[in-house]
Amino acid sequence: MFYLTTAIDYTNGSPHIGHAYEKVLADVIVRYRRLRGDEAFFLTGVDQHGQKVQQTAEQEGVNPATFVKRTTKKFLNLWEQLGVEYDGWAETIDPRHKACVQSILSTLKQQGQLYKHAHSGHYSVRQEQFLSDRDRDESGNFGPEWGEVVEIEEDNWYFKLSEHTAWLKSYLDATPDAVTPAFRKAELLNALERNSGTDLCISRPKERLRWGIEIPFDTDFVTYVWFDALINYISFAGYHAAPDAGLPDFTRLWGGDERPVHIIGKDILVPAHGIYWLCMLHAMGFPDAQMPRLLVHGWWNIRGEKMSKSIGNIVDPNQLADRFGVEALRYYLVRDIVTGKDSDFDVERLIMLYNTELANELGNLCNRALNMSQRFTEGMLQRGGSFTEDDLALQSSLIQSTTAYRTAMDEFDVSKALEALSRHIVHCNRYTDRMQPWDLNKDPEKKDRLATVLYHLAESVAHAAVLLSPILPDAAAKLAGQLNLPNLTNIRLPDLRWGLIPEGHTIGKPKPVFPKIIVEEPSP
Repeated sequence: MFYLTTAIDYTNGSPHIGHAYEKVLADVIVRYRRLRGDEAFFLTGVDQHGQKVQQTAEQEGVNPATFVKRTTKKFLNLWEQLGVEYDGWAETIDPRHKACVQSILSTLKQQGQLYKHAHSGHYSVRQEQFLSDRDRDESGNFGPEWGEVVEIEEDNWYFKLSEHTAWLKSYLDATPDAVTPAFRKAELLNALERNSGTDLCISRPKERLRWGIEIPFDTDFVTYVWFDALINYISFAGYHAAPDAGLPDFTRLWGGDERPVHIIGKDILVPAHGIYWLCMLHAMGFPDAQMPRLLVHGWWNIRGEKMSKSIGNIVDPNQLADRFGVEALRYYLVRDIVTGKDSDFDVERLIMLYNTELANELGNLCNRALNMSQRFTEGMLQRGGSFTEDDLALQSSLIQSTTAYRTAMDEFDVSKALEALSRHIVHCNRYTDRMQPWDLNKDPEKKDRLATVLYHLAESVAHAAVLLSPILPDAAAKLAGQLNLPNLTNIRLPDLRWGLIPEGHTIGKPKPVFPKIIVEEPSP
């Protein structure tokens, strides 16, 4: 079983392009794994607790439960619009999650992993965490990334994080794929060196925060939002769940041969996922072989600057989908960014990539292959006579591109996989220009040759539909329908080979699947 999760989205704001990218990336990866023939489960959801949620709800004059319900709906609507299909949905106000969090807290306390301690220090309201001198900049100040910083003195409960950091370093050193890409693991190891002696404050007193999961053995406190939220990866996977809870079998999701994969943004690798979460799992008794892999993606920036509500440069994915279509947006989100690195959002590149690689290249191939088959052979496809060097070169191009596609997708590099597919599409269009089927049709003695050429083009469209299906499932289904091969999207990669289209098969009527995006110039 391949178990994939994304970081759950914090319900203190509206979804932006970064949220959309992460979910589309996860959706593509899970669809690809099913295309590979794997059984897969995709969990995503929302993080609904914390001080910022409570403060925003108070400012709007509503109950926090009402506020998070309203905000959660925005995320649900966007995932439906973008065609993101998940198997499990996590909401941290769910009673099943609360029961799991409180059970873990009680067990860790019984094992001596938690202790109560009085602490005074600087507290970041934005990040909802205590800061230390390590968090100051070279001038001795707390940087703008921490937002408002206040001094607080209070009792709290602590998790003995420091008892697990030596193990964590050893685990990271011994596990090459613990963090992808590799340079992110180097960042994590550097951060671990700086924070190896620190324990984690996991509670907040109710006198300043009531919106959270109550500490079961000390009801004057609620659970720190990060400790609560991280547990969603196991609570909604069925960890210690009652048989009638309606949750998956945890041992199937987490106890198989393949370790779970968490997709997260680079900003929550350190310390939350890379240090807190792995050490929490270790304290709970999870062995190294069950530690999740962390797939860390970069940010979408605007001209090199991080998107921010305060700056006013947030990109709304709803507006993009409405303006350019879901398929154009999905394609752009996974085509123009290398997984793990940052990229600049550019609406002109969205248009260019869609128009060039889909409308012009793939659309042109579909138009030629299907329209000419309708015009010249009444829609019937036959393999024709013997193969020429050009035919064999096209078949070789398809094999090479498919191999490169699979290698890239196995490494979570969707952009590189789409590059490989695009190379074959370009090869097909050049093949068409050289073979000139419109001229072959004029010579009755070249009907076999014409049939061979048209078959090669249609067969390439069939393969493209299969390989494109994880990225653009609706477009792939349309292509399969026009080829009159409705079961094409049920094919798995182990069965993908030359000859998808049977001898004498008749295709349907072609229609444009990728209409070109036309941007009207403003009037002078």
